[in-house]
Amino acid sequence: MRQLIAGMKISVDGKVEGPEGYADWVEAWSDDYGLTAQIDACVLGGGMYPGYEQYWTAIQNEPDKPHPLTDSVPTPAEVEWAKFAARTPHYVLSNTVTSAVWPNTRFLRGLEEIAALKQEPGKDIYLMGGHRITASLIDAGLVDELRLIVYPLVVGEGSVLFATTKDRRGLELRTVEQLSDGRVSLIYALA
Repeated sequence: MRQLIAGMKISVDGKVEGPEGYADWVEAWSDDYGLTAQIDACVLGGGMYPGYEQYWTAIQNEPDKPHPLTDSVPTPAEVEWAKFAARTPHYVLSNTVTSAVWPNTRFLRGLEEIAALKQEPGKDIYLMGGHRITASLIDAGLVDELRLIVYPLVVGEGSVLFATTKDRRGLELRTVEQLSDGRVSLIYALA
């Protein structure tokens, strides 16, 4: 069975977004979790997908120019992720989003479809978020592994990763790695 691996970039106080609705402390949105070789599909929530598609399409179309949302030239790792995203199937869990620009995008309408996707042959699946879908899929017992990159920052007001989680869930620490700039990578198996 394929594993569903959630990856999130969070602050020390567990925030995934600041009060403005985004994580302004994250400098790049490339795959910092080491998942690219391990996965062949991505899952996102309907709230996150439109912005995700817009962000990465801009990099796919103009990898050498400043990004319209960040005013920064994409990093080499972001350009690589944009190429990977263009050829990788994306599944959007939503009852409201019904269209996508990317031809490899499919829509899932319920948790049972995520469970069925895990049963299909293939590599592991990257659950990219947002935080509400991540919490709900953890509650449903569908997430097998949680990869966090913790930034050395207390955000204060903002959205908490597990704010909507209903059930207590044990985690088994698999690896800890100190990254540059005081960040820490944590990988947990969900019990």
